[in-house]
Amino acid sequence: MTHSVCILGIFVADLTFVAPGDLPRPGETVLGKEFRIGPGGKGSNQAVAARRAGADVALIAKIGNDTFGDMAHELYATEGVSDVALIESNTQPTGAAGIYLSESTGENAIIVTPAAAGAITVSDVQAAEEDIVSASVFLTQFEVPLAVAETGLRLAKAGGVRTILNPAPAAAVDPSIWSSVDIATPNESEAAALSGQAVHGPDDAASAAKFFLDHGVGAVVITLGANGAYLMTDKQTRHVPPMIAGPVVETTGAGDSFNGAMAAALAEGQSLEDAVRFGNAAGALSVTRPGTAPSMPQRAEIDRLLKQT
Repeated sequence: MTHSVCILGIFVADLTFVAPGDLPRPGETVLGKEFRIGPGGKGSNQAVAARRAGADVALIAKIGNDTFGDMAHELYATEGVSDVALIESNTQPTGAAGIYLSESTGENAIIVTPAAAGAITVSDVQAAEEDIVSASVFLTQFEVPLAVAETGLRLAKAGGVRTILNPAPAAAVDPSIWSSVDIATPNESEAAALSGQAVHGPDDAASAAKFFLDHGVGAVVITLGANGAYLMTDKQTRHVPPMIAGPVVETTGAGDSFNGAMAAALAEGQSLEDAVRFGNAAGALSVTRPGTAPSMPQRAEIDRLLKQT
């Protein structure tokens, strides 16, 4: 079956704790204002974002045979994401993420326990090769084991599929991985950790971006939060301005919205710069509403925001 975007990543259940003020400091106990459970994990969020942005999407991930796993199946049935490559573990539970969210600032702190998602293997990915090579775009992250992410990237690259690596969370990697990456999409902290160059906005993103190109990446898009994104290829360097869609409610999942939407735009043939603008619009919309997967915007919303700017 042909899918325009294939995503290798994790599904976890998001357990969100909302505090009325600042996030708790070490050793401090605060009374929360709200608690909710919903679907999460970068790969899963990006799959929903890409699907809502208009792409046909297949997700490769590993879950447990439990209540949180049922949540995953229900999500993909509702959203129209193909879960034919979703693997169930009978020995590991579905992963979970604890999200601590400040209502006053919209900032968050997150701890992820991948569980079954982290038990996905190289052979699991190899078994899903048909889903990978039949796509137009392949997207993965560093929430799966590094060897697994690298296997997916190499299979996609060998099959002529455009590859995107969202190197989150940042991790020490064998430099050989970069030659399999067409587009790297780190945020400021990830770009700094991987390159050794501080990134605090568009003015000092160039040195970090050049690190990726020097190591064989075709293009780098450093996401800058409220400052938009910084794009560098061997032919162009550009700061792509941010978009404003409304007051910030929650920043969790904004990067996933950007990556999924950008992948969808590339799969339908948009230029890289236009795809980055498309991703910026999706990310801007996602922060105006709570949650992760539920906050991902629909295609009509993205198109409407783009027309307004």
